[in-house]
Amino acid sequence: MEPVTTAALEAAFARLLASPRNAGVIELVVARPARGERAVLDEAVLDPEVGLVGDCWLARGSRHTPDGAASPCMQLTLMNARVAEVVAGSRDRWPLAGDQLYVDLELGGENLPAGTHLAVGTALVEITEQPHTGCAKFADRFGLDVARFVNSPVGRAHNFRGINARVVEGGIVRPGDPIAKLG
Repeated sequence: MEPVTTAALEAAFARLLASPRNAGVIELVVARPARGERAVLDEAVLDPEVGLVGDCWLARGSRHTPDGAASPCMQLTLMNARVAEVVAGSRDRWPLAGDQLYVDLELGGENLPAGTHLAVGTALVEITEQPHTGCAKFADRFGLDVARFVNSPVGRAHNFRGINARVVEGGIVRPGDPIAKLG
């Protein structure tokens, strides 16, 4: 697939901003069993200790912690499904972004500031402060125009690259399940 151009991203901007603000739907659930591997799931368990069961988040660790251990602030990642559709194209390419939950919900910081709780399927998650930005792998997979777009001031304001969260109460999540802002 040819990388998406800045012009195409700008043409899709209104659609990207049209996601619901309070309640939406989970479009895709993905586990990362090992680095570079993706498994699209019909159902996943979210657990406060391990995050998405079957994902390598805990074992992989983090460069954001002093000891290299997994960061609890980055236990779960959510990406707006409309953004994934524009930058990745067909749904089978969405998992290349590296996120676990692809949702139709406005993820911008004004709508979902750190500390916001979301009902996700039967689980409860909390948005964390740790920014989720487009890394070199993201740019390699989707192109420099896409990486610049998601990391631009407007892209960051709307968290087009996605958000980090932690699991507060475990539960089950499936594509088609609701996701809703609480409080």
